[in-house]
Amino acid sequence: MLVTLKEVLTHARAHGYAVPAFDFTEDIMARTIVETALECRSPAIMMTLQPDLETGDGRGWVFQAAAAKAAAAAVDIPVVLHMDHAGDLPTVQKALDLGYSSVMIDGSRLPFESNVQLTREVVELAHRQGVSVEAELGHVGGMDLDDSACAENVLTEPDELARFVEQTGCDALAVSIGTAHGVYRSLPDLNIARLRELNAVSQVPLVLHGGSGTPDDQIRAAVREGISKLNIYADLRIAMYRGLKTTANLHERIDPLPHDLFRPIRRELAAVVREKIHLLGANGKA
Repeated sequence: MLVTLKEVLTHARAHGYAVPAFDFTEDIMARTIVETALECRSPAIMMTLQPDLETGDGRGWVFQAAAAKAAAAAVDIPVVLHMDHAGDLPTVQKALDLGYSSVMIDGSRLPFESNVQLTREVVELAHRQGVSVEAELGHVGGMDLDDSACAENVLTEPDELARFVEQTGCDALAVSIGTAHGVYRSLPDLNIARLRELNAVSQVPLVLHGGSGTPDDQIRAAVREGISKLNIYADLRIAMYRGLKTTANLHERIDPLPHDLFRPIRRELAAVVREKIHLLGANGKA
């Protein structure tokens, strides 16, 4: 069933676990994520990124939204369809028009007041349609999707967080405590003390981006200190690559059946999804 981000994160924060949030691009990813979450009785957040949606003359928008909504309608666990890292109002509006139940507006590169203004505009727009809004304060850096540019981290400041939430009315807030997007060049060292300070002043659930590759013990500590949503993408891409290599090595015939081609990919994806659900303590929470 399709629900809002606010619904699942309110429960997660109150009960001390985090909900895994998976970026996906195709039906195989959508089905595997939702079916594995159903097996684990876990809520799931299905996320899309604009570069993936722009494929096929923009048809990715329609196809990905339809795949996630169909998967959500087929199960009795909470599923969120979330627009990840929207940068402007037209992108948010497009997601709203396609039935997304949650959007993230990323004004983290902007000055504080400009970030507040942009986020408040999105909140007013989305809340009119009953859609949740995630924002970002501080900046989670790392590599972009093409692995061609790297941005630096800017840690979230506790004295800014309370003002930001109050002035914007956002439903969840992504904070920067030392993670990075993409594949890590070296292991991160999360600033758990800073997270503890942020959670103490936050009126909304906190989100951690850059969850792929972060050591499990640091993830568990982050959940204990207030993280209610963890974003995951690179680990899924790595899993798909492993499955693809297995498929290529298994089949000598030139016309294998599709379910035989996809089985190793689905198996590798499901293993990662299952692992993240249990790591975050979300199993059995749906």
